[in-house]
Amino acid sequence: MLRTVVLAAALLAGLPALADEAFRDPQDGAFDASEFLLDKKGFLPVPVIITEPAVGYGAGAALVFFRESLRERASHVKPGEPLTPPDIYVAALAATENGTKVMGGGGLVTFDQDRYRWRGFVGLPDVNLDFYGVGGQTGTGERKIAYNVDGVISTQQVMRRLGQSNNWIVGRWIYLDLDATFDPSRPQPVLPAPSRNVTSSGLGGSIEHDSRDNFFSAGAGWKGSLEAMFYSPSWASDNEYETYRALAFGYVPVGKDFILGAKGDVRSANGDVPFYQLPFIELRGVPVARYQDRRTLASEFELRWNATPRWSFLGFVGSGRAWGSGDKAFGDAGTVTSGGVGFRYLVARRLGILAGLDIAKSAENTAIYIQAGSAWR
Repeated sequence: MLRTVVLAAALLAGLPALADEAFRDPQDGAFDASEFLLDKKGFLPVPVIITEPAVGYGAGAALVFFRESLRERASHVKPGEPLTPPDIYVAALAATENGTKVMGGGGLVTFDQDRYRWRGFVGLPDVNLDFYGVGGQTGTGERKIAYNVDGVISTQQVMRRLGQSNNWIVGRWIYLDLDATFDPSRPQPVLPAPSRNVTSSGLGGSIEHDSRDNFFSAGAGWKGSLEAMFYSPSWASDNEYETYRALAFGYVPVGKDFILGAKGDVRSANGDVPFYQLPFIELRGVPVARYQDRRTLASEFELRWNATPRWSFLGFVGSGRAWGSGDKAFGDAGTVTSGGVGFRYLVARRLGILAGLDIAKSAENTAIYIQAGSAWR
């Protein structure tokens, strides 16, 4: 999220200056934000645009602070090493057409020549969603029930690079103090008692690898992680449960003008899991939390065609399954599919940053996504 806000901030700030020579690339004369991005530091206000189908269209504002510019950060990078992000802090607030409101702040800070990183966020969500049940069953015979979840969320993590490699070991603490309220005019879903007003405190971590050739818009390499989180009354959690996730995505050049990307995402949860913490299928075109269960598996493939030095076009397709509640096995679960097309513009040639738009469709929704950098996080 921080990366998207930062890129959007810089690009939107540069749009009014399209006619300014400082935003023209001397190589081809096209609009290019390389110089602006390389030298930008300090505070930068920026509008926020939301297009997530689960909450509807919305808008907000963010205030981003860059402690140093990308050019200053690059001066610390050894030859042959990838550029790492500068220290960034952000505060933001936003609202959507269905009444959802979110405010919060966070940051990304590196230490000791990028041997350590801290990444954190604290927010106050007031989110309106639809609950489609665990495994598609609400227990009331109804297809979906509207609910609101509000309270406090915090996620904090410290990352340690292993030697000079692209591998990291991560320690993480997630704290959630949330109240979930369902539409009182509708039959209430069948849920375990400790699912509506719950304090969750989880400790855990992950092992991560990141060998992408570009932090923002990769054309080769891959990123992957194995994560486990443990929630327990021993560290202030009301419920005892565990969540696990294995995530990997990567890019391979195909010939001169094409980039093939692939993503795999497996999630699992055991114990007294609050319903809003259950795994869900995450694909472009599928609303957040639409398909939830104890286990989920999703994959997505993307082919990007670099049609010109500046413009790229892409197509993508994905599928997923959710299962695990009761005696529901993987083979009993239905397959969710989605796909779409998009375009990218090389907004910063010297940094290799792409930005653009995706249009995605699933069986129930069509969604538009504004993309700054990769669609995969």
